[in-house]
Amino acid sequence: MNKHTQIKEMLYQRFGYTSFREGQEEAILAALSGDNTLVMLPTGTGKSICYQLTGYCLDGIVLIVSPLLSLMQDQVEQMKMMGEKRVAAINSLMNKREKEWILNHLPQYKFIFLSPEMLQQKYVLNQLKQQEISLLAIDEAHCISQWGMDFRLDYLELGKSRKELGEPLTMALTATATEIVREEILTSLFLDKTKTKQILYSVDRPNIAYSTISCYQDKNEQLLNQINQLTKPGIIYFSSKKKADEVSGWLKSKTGFSVESYHSDIENDDKIKIQQQFIQNEIDIICATSAFGMGINKENIRFVIHYHLPASVEAYLQEVGRSGRDGKPSVAILLFEAGDQFLQLRLQEDGLPTSAMLEYAYRHKKIIEGSCCSTQKQIIENYLLSHVPLKEAKSQIMGRKIQKERQLDYMVHYAQTTECKRAHILHYFNEPLLEKPFNCCSSCGLDEECFWSNQEEYLQSKMTKDKNWEKALTKLFLLTN
Repeated sequence: MNKHTQIKEMLYQRFGYTSFREGQEEAILAALSGDNTLVMLPTGTGKSICYQLTGYCLDGIVLIVSPLLSLMQDQVEQMKMMGEKRVAAINSLMNKREKEWILNHLPQYKFIFLSPEMLQQKYVLNQLKQQEISLLAIDEAHCISQWGMDFRLDYLELGKSRKELGEPLTMALTATATEIVREEILTSLFLDKTKTKQILYSVDRPNIAYSTISCYQDKNEQLLNQINQLTKPGIIYFSSKKKADEVSGWLKSKTGFSVESYHSDIENDDKIKIQQQFIQNEIDIICATSAFGMGINKENIRFVIHYHLPASVEAYLQEVGRSGRDGKPSVAILLFEAGDQFLQLRLQEDGLPTSAMLEYAYRHKKIIEGSCCSTQKQIIENYLLSHVPLKEAKSQIMGRKIQKERQLDYMVHYAQTTECKRAHILHYFNEPLLEKPFNCCSSCGLDEECFWSNQEEYLQSKMTKDKNWEKALTKLFLLTN
């Protein structure tokens, strides 16, 4: 049996699909041929299948480095629901005994998820070094560039960890990476550019229409108008946890829809419950910060609205890409008000340490308590621990500040341009727009009714949907396990 036939049969046996999505088969066959790979596929096209199916074809453990605890837990639960019992996540949510049990029984597992920070722990790395690692998958690999400089320097150590593990077959996966970021990924992981197979597909998702609505101190009313018309379910993204809570409560009072907020301050058990309820179509709208959505396997999200201006095109595409994963028409709406960029600028300033903070910390080998926020403190501590020279640290911080300002400027131009918004996004990734879909963007003209639903019919269908005991029991089981 040739590899093509083998992986197609395994695709059906393991995942129930009869055909691959674009890029999946190419990525798997490249890895099975022994090539290290950098895989860039659009959001929602099933990048996890690339490393999971590859792993099933190889002996040994598949090690997946993942950026967020919630993402790890989601992926582990999804694999368990698909029947895979040999999967676990090693993370800070575990107590010492649970962590040690897994590390002492590694041969019993096929898939191990962990964070970059966990991989830096000597005991964890030493236990893994004793195992056969058939594949090292770096999920959301753009985080090496996006977060490595800011506050998770352990991302920049992944190349060293890879070397300590014996340079196993490596697959780096992302949905949004410019050519510069792709170079950073390869360099950081010590992957030879000439020998690494790069499988790159367009970031464009033709079934997602792009729309910007200019708001003049009436953002909530504009939002309410959209919510009443759009087909559910959907996500509204905020840059403020407080605003996410406020708008969630306000929408509950103004509509008959089920609305919940989701952000880092929500208790972990409540997060899991909200995610499961949303997946099971029991919540219509999530008011969330960027903490929500990564790894959520929900195909029928019909809209993503941004209440606040995103910090970058990369962040915007990651978030709007959570809609329309079933291939049906979906819409990404940005509510833009003049001056919205100043909130992001303030967040950026709060997220990076000043020169004065760095100088004091380097001089006294400590940080003044209460002088900086947790993110600034973490960045400074990382620099001190890594023994980066002060001059180099200040230079890196300044470079990162300039980069963030440029990314934000591009988003402001996107919000304000009257030219094709899809082309504007693709230009950021040096991609031409070869063909405009029927519903392209608000600049090109949208048939908005394509994304509308009849509110009365929608609410009536919710009220009258089948409530037999078998379905109720199934849902209860999903929420409590």
